[in-house]
Amino acid sequence: MSSFPDIFRFNLGQYVDQFVKWLMTDYGEVFDAIASGILSLLVSTEKILLWLPWWLVLLGILLLGWKAINIKAGIVFSLSLFLVGTFGFWDLMMMTLAIVLASVIISLVIGIPLGVLTAYSDRFNAVMRPILDAMQTMPSFVYLIPALMLFGMGKVPAVFATIIYATPPVIRLTDLGIRKVPKEMVEASISFGSSNWQTLLKVQLPQALPTIMTGINQTTMMALSMVVVASMIGARGLGLEVLRAIQRIDIAKGFEAGISIVFLAIIIDRVSQGIAERFKYPE
Repeated sequence: MSSFPDIFRFNLGQYVDQFVKWLMTDYGEVFDAIASGILSLLVSTEKILLWLPWWLVLLGILLLGWKAINIKAGIVFSLSLFLVGTFGFWDLMMMTLAIVLASVIISLVIGIPLGVLTAYSDRFNAVMRPILDAMQTMPSFVYLIPALMLFGMGKVPAVFATIIYATPPVIRLTDLGIRKVPKEMVEASISFGSSNWQTLLKVQLPQALPTIMTGINQTTMMALSMVVVASMIGARGLGLEVLRAIQRIDIAKGFEAGISIVFLAIIIDRVSQGIAERFKYPE
């Protein structure tokens, strides 16, 4: 009596499994095309980052930190990346950054239009809300299973799983930002003869930009948090070094790779927050 009765057992997972296999069978060419596009973007980004001289990257980070925050922050950021280079992880850091940038670019291309649509349609918002809840609360390891089945091992499934995990924040905050725009401003724009499209581009999006930038920041941080998970399916980078250190119980290597990810996360977070602050309108 204490155990749950087997008569009520419902194997939902088998239907999901059949659905994924149906996608592989009937739409394999579509997913091959998607994989080709993602791989092209990723490889191009990685080649550019690896081509840049290390000293030029440090100088760029110094200037970026200076403009986004202040000169002290720029110096600290540059020294942090220099320290990562002394660990011997410079190329791996660039590979990690390429995965993050490619994932964020695709997430923004998907997420911002969906966020706009969610803000404009309450019905679409009602449909999207539980989907976004599931995307954010589902354990990230679960995304690796369909990603592997649809795209195989390598960088593409890693980017695909990262996109699923990182897209919800930018959708939610784009929706929130547009909904927070004062109705009086929207009504004034329409009364002066602006179309809905002009009102969106010239009034709502500029006013919502600080909130959208916060969404971009959160999406970027969530993409970076997936680097260790993505290394399990063939994505090279700092995450793979952390995984190898765990397998070998190598404390020194694990600490160096882990602190390198922390440095990268802090720099991305502080710079994106600094840029977002510059878009805020004065009270």
